[in-house]
Amino acid sequence: MWYAIVAEDNENSLDRRLKARPDHLKRLELLKSQGRLMLAGPFPAIDSPDPGSAGFTGSLIIAEFSSLDEARQWANADPYIAHDVYRNVTIKPFRKTLP
Repeated sequence: MWYAIVAEDNENSLDRRLKARPDHLKRLELLKSQGRLMLAGPFPAIDSPDPGSAGFTGSLIIAEFSSLDEARQWANADPYIAHDVYRNVTIKPFRKTLP
């Protein structure tokens, strides 16, 4: 089943985010190579695709897991958790309807 992982960043976490980003992306690339990643990306803090020093307010990942528990375990092992980037992570089942 698909799951939406919606994460909110801690304030002033841009430096920590940039440091952890390579390891974060490796995990996403693995899901992608397994055909289990629908989409992933950050929420810019300002209305711009490149927010610069304004940074980001969180991230959205939609990926396939065998259960909600597996999705939680995967999300909790994210480098952004270990590097104190995310302050809150919500995981919900997701059903793609369109396109």
